Amino acid sequence: MAISDRPTTGTPPAVPVSPRTPEPVVRGLSGSLGVGAIVLMVVAAAAPLTVVAGSVPIGIAVGNGAGYPAAYIVSAVILALFAVGFVAMTPHVPQAGAFFSYVQRGLGRGAGLGAALVALITYVTIQGAVFGYIGAAIGDYLDQFGVPEVPWWLWTAGVIAVIGVLGYRHIELSSKVLGFALVAEIAVVVLLDLAIIARGGGPEGFSTAVFTPSEVFSGAPALGLMFAIAGFIGFEATAVFRDEARDPERTIPRATYVSLAVIGTFYAVSSWALISAWGDEAAVEVAGADPAGMVVTTTADYVGGIAGDVLNVLLITSLFACALSFHNVLSRYYFTLGNTGVLHRGLGSAHARHASPSSASLTQTVVSVVLMAVCVVAGLDPVLEIFTWLAGVATVGIVALMLLTCAAVLVFFRRTRVDTRPWQTLIAPALGLLGLAAILVVLVQNLALLMGGSTALGVGVVVLLAAALAGGPVLARLRPDAALPVPE
Repeated sequence: MAISDRPTTGTPPAVPVSPRTPEPVVRGLSGSLGVGAIVLMVVAAAAPLTVVAGSVPIGIAVGNGAGYPAAYIVSAVILALFAVGFVAMTPHVPQAGAFFSYVQRGLGRGAGLGAALVALITYVTIQGAVFGYIGAAIGDYLDQFGVPEVPWWLWTAGVIAVIGVLGYRHIELSSKVLGFALVAEIAVVVLLDLAIIARGGGPEGFSTAVFTPSEVFSGAPALGLMFAIAGFIGFEATAVFRDEARDPERTIPRATYVSLAVIGTFYAVSSWALISAWGDEAAVEVAGADPAGMVVTTTADYVGGIAGDVLNVLLITSLFACALSFHNVLSRYYFTLGNTGVLHRGLGSAHARHASPSSASLTQTVVSVVLMAVCVVAGLDPVLEIFTWLAGVATVGIVALMLLTCAAVLVFFRRTRVDTRPWQTLIAPALGLLGLAAILVVLVQNLALLMGGSTALGVGVVVLLAAALAGGPVLARLRPDAALPVPE
C-alpha cells in the first residue's frame, strides 16, 4: 500500500521489529479530542485577552469609536456564512489540512497547493508576530520587580523552546496547557465585564452606540472592521485536528460553530462593556491616549489593583497559548504536506509513542528560531515592527484563504451535486464570498496602516502572497504526485 493511501487515523498496526530493524515510520496521528478540547485550541489561537487588551482600544481609537463593537458582530456574521459552506463540505474532505484540502477538492491541485503555500506563510507570520510581542511583554513585566534587563529575544527563545517541547508531545498535553491558560484569561475579562455591568456602566450608564446606525457608521468603520476581523484568526483551524478528533464528522462542524460563537460574543460584549465603563466620548479619548493601558486601568478601577496585576500576567499566558496553538496548527500542515509529497516525506512521520507530528514540530521550531534571528539581526522593534508587520501579513493571508475556500465550496457542490441544499451549498457560501471579498478590499486599501505606515511593505505583502498562490500550479507541474488522495 502506498504511503499516501495509508490510514491517517487511529492506531497504526504493529510491525514486528528485530534488533537490527529500525523503528517503523508511523504515518498516522491519533487522539480522542472532543468538541471542548478543539474549541480550546481554536479559541486560544484567537488570543482573546490579547485582542481585548490590544486590538479593541486601537479599533475604538482609529475605527468607528463607540460603535466599534458592531464590527465584531458584522465579522462574526460574515464568518458564520463562510462556516456554513465550510461545514457542509467537511464530510467530503476526509483529510486533515484545513484550507488547502478544501481548495484542492474544489478548485484543483494547482490552486490547492497555492493555498497551502499561502497558509504556511500566514501561520508562520502570525506566530512570529506573537513571539515578538511576548518577548517584550515578559521583559516589561519583570522590569517592575527589578529583574535585570535582558534583550527581549532571550525571553522569546525560552518560549520557543517550551512550545517546541509541548508540540513534540501528544496533542492531549497541549490541550491541557491551553485549557488552563484560556480559562484563566477569559475569566479575568468576564469578571471585568460583570463588574462593569453590575455597576450600571460608567458615569453615562450603558453605551447604546452599538445600536445606533449613525454611531456604527461614524469615523472610519472600514478600519474598525479591519481590526475586528484580525481577532478571529485561528477559528477556522478546527479541520486541522481532524485526524485527532474523537468523531470528525460531528466534532469538527460543532467545534467550528461553537468557536465562532464564543469568540464573536466574547469580543462584542467585552468591547461594549469597556466603552460603557468610560462613556462613549471618554472611551475614544482614553483609547487614543493610552491604548496599551486602557484595559489594565479599567480592570484596576472596577475590580481592584490586584486584578490589574493579574491581568498583566494573563496577557503573557494568553500570548503563550496563542503561540502554542499556532505551533500545533503549523505542525499539522507540515505533516499533511509531508505525507502528500509536497514537502519532504520525513515531515509526514508521526512519533511512535506520542502519535504526534514530531518531525514537523521540530521543523516549525527551527523555522521560528530562524525567523526571530532574522528580525533580531535586522534590528526590528518586537512590538512596533515585528508584531505589527507580521500580523499584517497574516491578516491579509487568512482572509484570502477563506475567500478561496468559499469559492471552492461553490464550485465543488455545483460540480459534484453530492449535496443540493441551497442554503448550505449556494446561498450562504455566496454571501460569505461577497463579504470576505469586501473585507479583503478594505485590507488591501489600508495595508500600509497594518504594516506600520509603509506603502512599500504593503506592496511587498501583496506580491509575496500572490507569488505563493501562483506557485501552486507551478509546484503541481514540478511535483505531479504531490497531491492529496481525493476519493470520488
